[in-house]
Amino acid sequence: MALSKGCLIGLVIFAIVAFFVLLVGGYFMVSYNSLVKKDEGIKGAWADIDNQLLRRNDLIPNYVNTVKGYAEHEKELFENIANARARIGGGTVPEKMKASNELSGLLSRLLMVVENYPQLKANENFLRLQDELAGTENRIANARRRYNEQVKGYNSSIRGFPKNMIAGMFDFGPKEYFEVPEEAKAVPEVKFGD
Repeated sequence: MALSKGCLIGLVIFAIVAFFVLLVGGYFMVSYNSLVKKDEGIKGAWADIDNQLLRRNDLIPNYVNTVKGYAEHEKELFENIANARARIGGGTVPEKMKASNELSGLLSRLLMVVENYPQLKANENFLRLQDELAGTENRIANARRRYNEQVKGYNSSIRGFPKNMIAGMFDFGPKEYFEVPEEAKAVPEVKFGD
């Protein structure tokens, strides 16, 4: 049974259309899965930051209590540290970022206070806590860098054409970078007594 010329042309057109539908569908599926993977990468990177923030939160009370014994007049600083620690424990990612940045600034100020107490700097327990806290701060910095790299890749991906259409269809919005605010970059001012 021979196919007519019209039937053969119809099959060729159908094959071409099917090929393009599969091509577009495949690209759509690969792009969607890529966005999901990048989104999950950001969530994983944030979990690393969250883990290090929790570690820092666990160390800070011991550190603060050790310093408190030497610097009773820094009550406001200790209260601000406690408030920032409380805000890190809950809330949205941007709220945690803000509280973490505030806490970093307060810890810098606390380290400036420590410089004025030679007997505190010689305390073995304090030195061990200070080393642990410094190590945790380094891990937080590395986790922030990895998080920002993930956000950069994701945000670039959802802005490029034609992935931006797929991202818009499935509500893949831009993510915020973990940026250090300008006030946290300033050298803290330490005042003793009134």
